Amino acid sequence: MKVTLLTLEYPPYVYGGVGRHVENLSKHLAKYLELEIRTLNVPGSDSFEAKGKLVIRRYKDWSSLTEEQGRFAPVFRGLSLSLAVNKDPIDSDIVHFHTWYMALGGVYAKKLYGVKLVTTVHSLEPRRPWKRDSLGMGYNLSTWAERIGLSECDMVIAVSNYMKNDIVELYNIPANKIKVIHNGIDEKIWKPTEDRSVLRKYGIRMPYALFVGRISRQKGILDLLKAAKLLPKYVNVVLVTGKPDDPRLLSEVKRRIADLGNIIWINKMMSEEELVPLYTLASVFVCPSIYEPFGIVNLEAMSTETPVVATKVGGITEVVSHGRTGLLVEPGNPKELADAISYLISNPEEAKEIGRKGREEVLRRFTWSRVAKLTYEAYKDLIGE
Repeated sequence: MKVTLLTLEYPPYVYGGVGRHVENLSKHLAKYLELEIRTLNVPGSDSFEAKGKLVIRRYKDWSSLTEEQGRFAPVFRGLSLSLAVNKDPIDSDIVHFHTWYMALGGVYAKKLYGVKLVTTVHSLEPRRPWKRDSLGMGYNLSTWAERIGLSECDMVIAVSNYMKNDIVELYNIPANKIKVIHNGIDEKIWKPTEDRSVLRKYGIRMPYALFVGRISRQKGILDLLKAAKLLPKYVNVVLVTGKPDDPRLLSEVKRRIADLGNIIWINKMMSEEELVPLYTLASVFVCPSIYEPFGIVNLEAMSTETPVVATKVGGITEVVSHGRTGLLVEPGNPKELADAISYLISNPEEAKEIGRKGREEVLRRFTWSRVAKLTYEAYKDLIGE
């Protein structure tokens, strides 16, 4: 069996959870089958790589379409890359695309090369109306591309049962076409450590609550900043943030941080080598999202035995068990968020036990080896092997 994965994000171009998902899934899938990844070629990356049964081909988007287009640039990047990845003939049994950026690429492959088409749904455009702030009218096009891609799929993989229900409701995809396969994590990398050098490097004082995510309304960062104001003075909040969705939101975040004295802001994507100790040494990991189909960051915290405070939204409730592996609060409620953070910091023995159970849950249900095996079995069912 041979499978081609289409993805905008793949190392070295990774800015969110999808890139990490594809990177880790591909490593483990390559143990079962021939695997090809077709992705974006960015400066510093090779156009072709071969790693055993894994082949990576990188394609340039039509930068002339994106340079002067402002907020439409992401849409044109996805559209042009969808064409570019089909330039070379595809001889796979299955093409598997990730996100709406590559949806039309998947459809073109199905029509041109007669392959079976699969997608993994990490989020859905109609559930993220705030993206109109960054895409403008391009949001209409991203939603359309997502709809077309899903309608052409022979099988759809949802990262949570919550996501499966949304796919049926929003796009009328038959439920029997959808398989739920949760995200995973590399438990051998994401494990507790005693290395404190990252604290010295960034001037972080314990105890602290940790947030890792994009500067996005989706991620609830403004609610966390409001909650930070309610925390005891000795509790710090460490923000590790990536690229902002919208410059106006970035300005608001900067303004709120300037009014607080307990924020340590690391405004860049960090390596796993630094993130693992940062998670391990945190008293609490905080996921204040207002929309979250799954939330790999919660697995990262649980795998490093750090208790989670998260909102009761989307797929989070399928990952974090209230009172057992974390505490769940209502979204959009900074007071409840602050109370939960304070409770765990004030009760370290209970927090430690919650962290221990979190890693147990990861080892039982959320390893990439398990995700890859379930995905391979789904492929076999699709092509009748």
